[in-house]
Amino acid sequence: QVQLVESGGGLVQAGGSLRLSCAVSGGAFSDYRMGWFRQAPGKEREVVAGISRTGINEYYVDSVKARFTISRDNAKSTVYLQMDNLKPEDTAVYYCAAMKRAYDYSQISKYDYWGQGTQVTVTV
Repeated sequence: QVQLVESGGGLVQAGGSLRLSCAVSGGAFSDYRMGWFRQAPGKEREVVAGISRTGINEYYVDSVKARFTISRDNAKSTVYLQMDNLKPEDTAVYYCAAMKRAYDYSQISKYDYWGQGTQVTVTV
């Protein structure tokens, strides 16, 4: 069974940084397009970033462009989300997800596997 496990969340002051990791096991990691999503209380889950199989293409939602960077290490079967200049509005549970076939990074229904999430809290 394919399993995704997020880590790296925590409490940080506005303007600070965090790096999230998502380790994938039980599947062919290099075949998956990967995405990061987040969900704040009372809000719907939204896409944050996506990355192609080789890492040559990256996608970011407008609200995090120039602040967040997605990357992957296929040798370690791990995808990362570097978050810089964090804002209170970034507070949410962050999830990673894997997509077996290319479609659209923003389409939640196209992802096949999901992690359990990691909490990110940004204070003022």
